[in-house]
Amino acid sequence: MKLPQLFSSPRSPQSGRADESPASTGEHDSKPNDNQLDLFGLTHPGNVRTENQDHFLVGTVHPEVVVHETSLTNTARLPLRGQRLATMLLVADGVGGLDAGSEASRLAAEAITEYVSSTLRCYHTAGTSGDQVFFDALRAAALKAHETVSVESAVRGDIRMATTLTLGIVVWPWLYVVQVGDSRAYLCCDGKLRQVTRDQTMAQDLVDEGVLQQDRVAESPFHHVLSSAIGGSSAVPVVTRIDVRGVSPVVLLCSDGLTKHVSAHEIEQHILGIHSSEELCRALLELALQRGGSDNITLVVGRVKASAPVG
Repeated sequence: MKLPQLFSSPRSPQSGRADESPASTGEHDSKPNDNQLDLFGLTHPGNVRTENQDHFLVGTVHPEVVVHETSLTNTARLPLRGQRLATMLLVADGVGGLDAGSEASRLAAEAITEYVSSTLRCYHTAGTSGDQVFFDALRAAALKAHETVSVESAVRGDIRMATTLTLGIVVWPWLYVVQVGDSRAYLCCDGKLRQVTRDQTMAQDLVDEGVLQQDRVAESPFHHVLSSAIGGSSAVPVVTRIDVRGVSPVVLLCSDGLTKHVSAHEIEQHILGIHSSEELCRALLELALQRGGSDNITLVVGRVKASAPVG
């Protein structure tokens, strides 16, 4: 991604919600348990850059009891960690000179994680008629990360630092994706891959305005120029909700260091042939490196072992 235009005058915010209606799939409706989850992530500087400005995080969210004092003699038998509330996948691709991009993506990842663990308290609304509360909370988390990076930039003397943010949170059976920038989230379900996110770049804006054809985006000089970024002049978080029930669902998040070299069709073919999330990440990384590895490359994958659904 590139810095030009990113720190110019802000664009007007647009609508921040998109969602799909649920589709009951019978045998795939059941929420998988924790030991069925197959989660993995990795990051690599690539073949050209000396510094890696990407950060990622993969985790699960649980209620937990912390015992400080008790008369009970065997606390190991107590069910102190509750049932999983959510699964969390995050990719942040930093923008800026020297270490500014790396700091921006680190700060954003930390701010999101802190928000999810301490502030986000409305998982029970996910998928219900009142889940606008959850949408609003996810947007608030992204804007909190934007504030954190912007403040740090000001403290450093208005140094230019920003980052993309793609956050996936699965609250069974829903995948919520928060998008700022041009990292991507994909969902492969029932053997078909779809891109969940929209690239927030100047080139994609031109496509949406009817000025540029979609098949010419890759040739545009604005292809990797961000129109929205955490820490930039404009951060417009868009939240998308998708029902993930189906056959062998796989959620993949990545920085543009992967998609510069590997097509969506190739990602789909690799997903359909893999046996683990780690295998998928390493195979796609190797393919991107073989084709030049011109940027930092980050991938995170969430899937469910055997034939159960993702959650």
